[in-house]
Amino acid sequence: MPHTLASLAHHSALKLTVLAGEDRLDTPVRWAHVSELIDPVPYMEGGELLLITALKLDAEDPEVARRYVHRVADAGVVGLGFAVGVNYEDVPEALLTAAREADFPLLAVPRRTPFVAISKAVSAAVAADQYRAVTEGFEAQRELTRAALSAEGPAELLARLAAHLKGWAALYDASGAVVAAAPDWAARRAARLTDDIAKLRERPAPASSVVADTEGDDRVELQSLGTGRRARGVLAVGTGAPLGTAERYAMHSAVALLTLTTERSRALQDAEQRLGAAVLRMLLAGEPDHARAVAGRLYGGLLDAPFRVLVAEPVTGAEERSADDAQGTLDALADAVESAAARGGEAVLAVPDGTRLTVLAADGGAAIEACADHAAALQARSGTGAGTRKSAATDAARGTPGLAVGLSAPSGPAAAATAHRQAEQALSVARRRARALVEHEDVAAGSVLPLLADDAVRAFADGMLRALHDHDATGRGDLVASLRAWLSRHGQWDAAAADLGVHRHTLRYRMRRVEEILGRSLDDPDVRMELWLALKATTLSPDTP
Repeated sequence: MPHTLASLAHHSALKLTVLAGEDRLDTPVRWAHVSELIDPVPYMEGGELLLITALKLDAEDPEVARRYVHRVADAGVVGLGFAVGVNYEDVPEALLTAAREADFPLLAVPRRTPFVAISKAVSAAVAADQYRAVTEGFEAQRELTRAALSAEGPAELLARLAAHLKGWAALYDASGAVVAAAPDWAARRAARLTDDIAKLRERPAPASSVVADTEGDDRVELQSLGTGRRARGVLAVGTGAPLGTAERYAMHSAVALLTLTTERSRALQDAEQRLGAAVLRMLLAGEPDHARAVAGRLYGGLLDAPFRVLVAEPVTGAEERSADDAQGTLDALADAVESAAARGGEAVLAVPDGTRLTVLAADGGAAIEACADHAAALQARSGTGAGTRKSAATDAARGTPGLAVGLSAPSGPAAAATAHRQAEQALSVARRRARALVEHEDVAAGSVLPLLADDAVRAFADGMLRALHDHDATGRGDLVASLRAWLSRHGQWDAAAADLGVHRHTLRYRMRRVEEILGRSLDDPDVRMELWLALKATTLSPDTP
């Protein structure tokens, strides 16, 4: 325990007498300092017992004594030790009154007790306290190391750390999710720090911060884990007061052990990732049996049930993004997917390839759900729409979510190549519509018309119909509207003419003019299809009313 004024007062060899401030004797004493300056405050750091003989101080003047006591008290000095029988035979009444009025500890030091004896007593106590803290810190380090090597691993380490700190501890994974907490009730408290964890994870590791848990009245310290550019996890510890020396030793030991565990896990993940890349190549090459043999127990379970293929790419917005930003976007998605799979006890195969990330995950599992949640959060921050026919053409003008993800339909090993193509097709649609996530089912089950909102398709449509629009602009007919009516009625002359309010012979004349102007026959089904799609693409153009 830290040395206090009470322990000094009870020191049998010092023979000190408490004259004032009796209810404040539990204050820790950091040092004992002798000063005869009238104003010693500039040389104080706080926490000192100030020893004086009043050689220069007019301690009998009430106003001088009052100013002196208040000034040193405000500077953090914890008490005065006044030597009696040196310059004054007794403690001056003015100084004693000032100390009592301020409830400031005042100790009488007898003549036979030299100041150096008090300094030695304080120094010995400080050294003993530091030795105790170091000893306790090393013992905590040994205990935490044993916990880290136990079967429970990080969970047991957190439990021991929380006990040492007389508080709580929590561990967050690379995605910012709570993976373990001790005691059990701390999980809810740790979950409230999501925003603070996100801010810390944005800084290069190692990094730390101190936050206040207003609901729990805790002082919370956050420490990032990892040695690379990105934090691999975060340790949070909550206590009712700032950490002492022994407690800080324990926390730093926990950070080191968890960092070693995290980096070791990362090395294993890198090896697993290389194996996963080989499994993916075999699946896409149409060799499911070889892929299953290589997957073994690590990914074999993933190939035994329906899975989905996910392909993701970073996308740029109005401003160009750096390579680090683009990679960080993919890393964040990978962290979210892998962390969710780990918490759900699922196997997941994530393979980065340059500016792309390909993932195989169990259909309906936690990893796919985490991907959808991650994409939804990005979509919400970008402010883009849900990708309806009306919004698809203008989403790109409002901003991009920073990431495009295509998700295949449920598949199996034999159809992995098909699932990969589905994911790529969905990815292409996601990029065109400024969507963070598009599923293949949405593309397959929906209309092909939203795809016509692409700029290249609109350019083709404008070029194909330009001659007809130029003809109509001269006022010599209404060929575009007539063509649309005729195609919509599948070439039925009477029905199309009725829609236009003209005679069928007039409509026949107009269609012959269309063929003459375009130089193409309307009897060709490919020509009719292209013209119809061109008309629809023009209708979907944001410039078209």
